[in-house]
Amino acid sequence: MGVRREGRELALQALYSLELNPTNSKIMLQRFWENFQESAAIREFAGELVEGVVANREVIQKRIKAQSKNWSLSRMAKVDLNILRIGVYELLFRSDIPKNVTINEAIEVAKKFGTEESPAFINGILDEIAASLPDKQ
Repeated sequence: MGVRREGRELALQALYSLELNPTNSKIMLQRFWENFQESAAIREFAGELVEGVVANREVIQKRIKAQSKNWSLSRMAKVDLNILRIGVYELLFRSDIPKNVTINEAIEVAKKFGTEESPAFINGILDEIAASLPDKQ
């Protein structure tokens, strides 16, 4: 498994923890890393994702709400919602990650951590958001 996939998986776990125990993300991440012995590269990428999602939460939430017809954020599974947050963050704010890579990675993480329906649900929302964005350079 690649560094970025592992980073995404750790970011998902950190965001899920933050969802259950809202607190300062930097303090939570420090405590979170104490329980994992991942490489510096994995931790760095996961940290960038978590901090990016936290810093841009309002914009990310609005994009998800706009694309998730008939689904309020409160009805979504927390794992699915956090996978979507990471994916939307990557689509909107990470020009170094191609859109198709973001979507494919989100689907793979959903297969591992979500329900049987999670990959299709996440694919549908991220695909619509990606289609509304200009191509990355």
